[in-house]
Amino acid sequence: QVQLVESGGGLVQAGGSLRLSCAASGRTFANYRMGWFRQAPEKEREFVASISWSGESRSYAASVLGRFTISRDNAKNTVYLQMNSLKPEDTAVYYCAARRNEDVNFSSWGQGTQVTVSS
Repeated sequence: QVQLVESGGGLVQAGGSLRLSCAASGRTFANYRMGWFRQAPEKEREFVASISWSGESRSYAASVLGRFTISRDNAKNTVYLQMNSLKPEDTAVYYCAARRNEDVNFSSWGQGTQVTVSS
């Protein structure tokens, strides 16, 4: 499995921006589709965004479409989540995840980074 370490979380006011990073190691990064998920207190973990190995295919949850952008740098083994126009309801622990291109489910997970948006 690939090892994932997130960074970039923090406290921001509503309307502000944050950029999350996820550094991967242990396997060939380009063999993996990468994703971001989040879990708010007392809620189930939910999908946020994902990106193919080439970056050509991206998908987003409806709640973040137009505000968040996922990208990756295969030379740096890093995936990013640029979050703009943040809302209090975006408050959650954000997790980076990876799945092999041929798999269906995400099988590698980071430890998470807290994002708190104040109103």
